[in-house]
Amino acid sequence: MAYESGALDATLAAAAGDNAALLGELRLAFLESAEKHLDLLKRSRCDGNWNVAALRLKGLAASFHAQELLDAAEHALTCAPGEPMAVREIEQVLAGFTGKNSLKF
Repeated sequence: MAYESGALDATLAAAAGDNAALLGELRLAFLESAEKHLDLLKRSRCDGNWNVAALRLKGLAASFHAQELLDAAEHALTCAPGEPMAVREIEQVLAGFTGKNSLKF
C-alpha cells in the first residue's frame, strides 16, 4: 500500500519557507509526535484512553494536512481498543512518511 505525503510536505514547506534546517525540524517534530501518540494508542486498554490517543493523532494529522494519517486515526476511533488492524494501518502510514519499509519505530 502506497501513501502520498505530498500534502504533509507542502504544509511543512509553507511553514519553513527556504529554511532547510527548519523544514527538517518540523518534519522530525511531526513524526516524533505521531509516534508518541501511536505508542499511547498501542498501550490503551480502555475505550477512553484509546479514543483520546486516536483523537490526538487525528488532531495532529489535521494540523499538518496529513490526510492518510487522519483517515487512519478516524478508522481507529471506530475500532475497539487494541484493534491490531487499526494500529497496523497507522504504522503503515507513518512508515510511508519516513520512507521506512519496516513497521517498527
